[in-house]
Amino acid sequence: MFPVIDAHGSARERGRMHGAAARHRVARSVATYARLFAFCGIDWREAQRRGEGFSDAIGALSGQLLEEIEGIAEGSGRQANEILALNARTEILPPTFPGDPHPSWRELDAGNRASGVPDWGECTAIAVPRSASATGATLLAQNWDWLGAQRDALVVLRTRNPGEASCLTLTEAGMLAKIGLNEHGFGVCLNILRSSADGTRPGTPVHPLLRALLGCRSVAEAIEMARTLGFGASSNVLCADASGDAANLEFSPAGLQVLRGEGGVLCHTNHFLAPDGERGQTALAPSLSSVPRLTRARALVESRGRIGVAELQRILRDESEGLLSICRRPDSSLPAEARIESVASVVMELAAGQMHIAPDVPSLVDYETIALRETVPA
Repeated sequence: MFPVIDAHGSARERGRMHGAAARHRVARSVATYARLFAFCGIDWREAQRRGEGFSDAIGALSGQLLEEIEGIAEGSGRQANEILALNARTEILPPTFPGDPHPSWRELDAGNRASGVPDWGECTAIAVPRSASATGATLLAQNWDWLGAQRDALVVLRTRNPGEASCLTLTEAGMLAKIGLNEHGFGVCLNILRSSADGTRPGTPVHPLLRALLGCRSVAEAIEMARTLGFGASSNVLCADASGDAANLEFSPAGLQVLRGEGGVLCHTNHFLAPDGERGQTALAPSLSSVPRLTRARALVESRGRIGVAELQRILRDESEGLLSICRRPDSSLPAEARIESVASVVMELAAGQMHIAPDVPSLVDYETIALRETVPA
């Protein structure tokens, strides 16, 4: 299982605990993304400069999030701009990723290493409302498909926030949040999207947004928050709450589109489903397999009747489409920087505050349970 980090106290103190406990994994995150940005034509120094440009947007979302980022930098011995670049990695990556490498990427990578930076997709998400659940409670699940090398940088962060909701999130070391739930029974999953407008304007980075959303009590509150924000890149947040409400929040520089399931199971992969988003969709790299994964997920959901934790785990382990499956093994014919696989899998019981996590390709390992309400230091 990935390391579990309990963080408490002020925002800066929580960040320091995160950074100190995950120091080596933060270094792994830096190494992975420095190489990935180089693959896309951006050296690490430029990535940090771009990351710094998101400081004001993160501060406007929450001053505490900015303080926590500074704390992570202090605890891990990194520069604050490096942690900002990690938290804005989705916005820094060009809309063409994954695709062909930048012509100068090897020179940029060599330059990163010479300056001291080490060398070293995503995802299928499903929300099951209470009306469709075999347990009678809302379930939220996701395979997180990303670079296999980044698996060694993953952590489970369990935080107690004074005056805010405590939360549990599977994330990359140095990042504020990703897949997670909070004490109110509200949870979030993430699908990266790409539009032709990405990078044309500044906006709120998605990983700090996920952490801010984990302060919400309900899907309705999350939608209300998201409607007040502008975005510089595209993503989908599939969110659900203990009452049974669920929605896909597709956002891009063009705005926010909300898609509800009308009481049914919601699935999402890595392309826009709302018509306004579809019009700006960039070409989908075949290696993402977004369309066949969505088709297969919907077919499996429809064939299962009422769905429980075990059924979701079986769906997330589906390998019926080979390398294009919901459960993704790496394609060795692709460059390592574009080789997507299921680095982890999560099934969340929102009301119970539990995450069942498979810490590898889910067909290869068992799911292990981590609870939000386990003892957190006072």
